[in-house]
Amino acid sequence: MSEERFPSVWDAISETPAEAENMKLRASLMRALKDHIERESLSQLQAAKLFGVTQPRVSDLVRGKIDVFSLDTLVNMLAAAGLHVEVQVAKAA
Repeated sequence: MSEERFPSVWDAISETPAEAENMKLRASLMRALKDHIERESLSQLQAAKLFGVTQPRVSDLVRGKIDVFSLDTLVNMLAAAGLHVEVQVAKAA
C-alpha cells in the first residue's frame, strides 16, 4: 500500500493537476448551492425555479453528481439565486 499523501481527495483521484483544480472549484460551488437550498428551506422544485434549471438537475446537485455540472452552469445557477461568486488565485504549493 502506498504512503503517498495528497492535499485533497481531488488531487488523489484526478489524472492531472488541472483536473483536480477544476473538481475542487466545482465541489465548492455545488456546496454553496446546496447550503443555499438548506438555508432557505427550498424544495427541489423551488430551487429549480430559482436556479433556472429542472428539478432533476437539482436532484443531481443534491446527490453530489459533480461530473454532470460544468463551472459555467454552476456559476449561472449561483447568479440566478442572487449569490455572488468570487475567485481567489494563489501560487500552487
